[in-house]
Amino acid sequence: MSERLKILLVEDNLLNQRIVTFSLKKFNHEVTIANNGLEAVEIFRVQKFDVILMDIMMPVMDGLEATVKIREEEVNSNSNNIRTPIIALTANTMDNDRDTCISYGMDDFMAKPFDIEKLHLIFSELKIIP
Repeated sequence: MSERLKILLVEDNLLNQRIVTFSLKKFNHEVTIANNGLEAVEIFRVQKFDVILMDIMMPVMDGLEATVKIREEEVNSNSNNIRTPIIALTANTMDNDRDTCISYGMDDFMAKPFDIEKLHLIFSELKIIP
């Protein structure tokens, strides 16, 4: 894979931040980290990304609420109707957890532990990368 993506990683756990960032940077992707959902919304307001990787369980603002706010931001400030793909990264792996994430406006769902090959498959399915 040669296409460099600009990725917003929304994750409150420092170890998970390091693992995901290390894996993504091996493929030359640019990673910006938000430590919670509120930071993610604030960063999203001033920067655009090819994809957002969103943890669900975080302090301050969880990933579900952050996704709703990001989708509202897109509607209010986006005349081109560009929708940034949001992929849930979560330890919650029940079938209804996936459905919940999708119902809040996420585009896909990936269970932890982080797997770069699985993520690239999701990128391909969502046409984030060819």
